[in-house]
Amino acid sequence: MINLIKVKDYEEASDKAFEVMKKFIEPGKVLGLATGSTPLGLYQRMVKDHKENGTSYKQIKSFNLDEYVGLPITHPESYYAFMHRNLFDHIDIPEENTHVPSGLGEDLEAQARHYDEMIAESPVDVQLLGIGSDGHIAFNEPGTAFDSGTHVTDLAESTIKDNCRFFDNDITKVPTQAVTQGIGTIMKAKSILLIATGANKAQAVKDMIEGPIDEKCPASILQKHPDVTVIVDEAAASLLK
Repeated sequence: MINLIKVKDYEEASDKAFEVMKKFIEPGKVLGLATGSTPLGLYQRMVKDHKENGTSYKQIKSFNLDEYVGLPITHPESYYAFMHRNLFDHIDIPEENTHVPSGLGEDLEAQARHYDEMIAESPVDVQLLGIGSDGHIAFNEPGTAFDSGTHVTDLAESTIKDNCRFFDNDITKVPTQAVTQGIGTIMKAKSILLIATGANKAQAVKDMIEGPIDEKCPASILQKHPDVTVIVDEAAASLLK
């Protein structure tokens, strides 16, 4: 069941996303968090609310969707560093309550299975998502099985190109693999909040909401989730009927 909310632009999308997220910021809740440019406005509002209103994260846990393979946590483009720079360092969430998959280690698949076990013990109350221009969610590229758990994946060429801007526009610096929560893991979240803005997301949004449920568009599986809120700006909604 997808609840579609149309807004004017990115700023309004971030405002609306914060309205939804704020309901889950209370003791004992588990937040599923995402990286990239899409959630930055939301994170800015979460930080502002914490600083101005004293909203506390001391008894909240978080699980991130994914991490690049091979990047140390000290690398500025690691998702561990991203989350600390943009959210964790500015709120009172304890470090031990935050979880980002590790892209380093001898047995990444074993670590991925352990990550799913941790999520099973602390089920996610709301999972934040963006959507790729090819319909991917997290790093679940087209063709990923809908029942997949957290796993190591090869990044699609389009995703590598999309992320090039974060690596000095040098494609040789962009990691080619990631550890990602699988679609099956994401679907276990009690609620899902997806933000999509910009004309480059319009086709993916149309396929997600109006298209058939097909692994060619990983996000289309959200049609089967009982509680999904999708926030789109005018540009991202431009192809919807």
